[in-house]
Amino acid sequence: MLFTTLCYIEKDDSYLMLHRVSKKNDLNHDKWVGVGGKFEEKESPEECLLREVREETGLKLLSWRLRGVVTFISDIYETEHMYLFTSDEYEGEVGRCDEGELEWVPKSRVYDLPIWEGDKIFFRLMLEGQPFFLLRLEYRGDDLVSAKLEGKELL
Repeated sequence: MLFTTLCYIEKDDSYLMLHRVSKKNDLNHDKWVGVGGKFEEKESPEECLLREVREETGLKLLSWRLRGVVTFISDIYETEHMYLFTSDEYEGEVGRCDEGELEWVPKSRVYDLPIWEGDKIFFRLMLEGQPFFLLRLEYRGDDLVSAKLEGKELL
């Protein structure tokens, strides 16, 4: 089982997003996602969040909010539990990322980008101001086949 963090940093009604175009054999290749990554041994979710954001963006988060836990089930990938965060307070300047191109994307344009179908669900929950959620997303290949919010089927 895999444990990860993902963070959407906010500024001027935009999210800092990563267009994943640099790594070969990347399951997120050509998708737009937030910044984050895998837990290292003995890391807490907060420690992983802060390290990954610093490594991928050069930014130091000053505050953050845990928005939800998303469980990804797949017929081809390892089960993943992702801690989803947002932050609107940070210091530093956005740097270069080895995993792709970083760009501030207006929240109104996010759905127009190539993103995972399940990501559209948690973006909606965040935009609606849902304080915290548990979301289970099941994929068959790249196709979303089931989505459950708090145990209730959404699809």
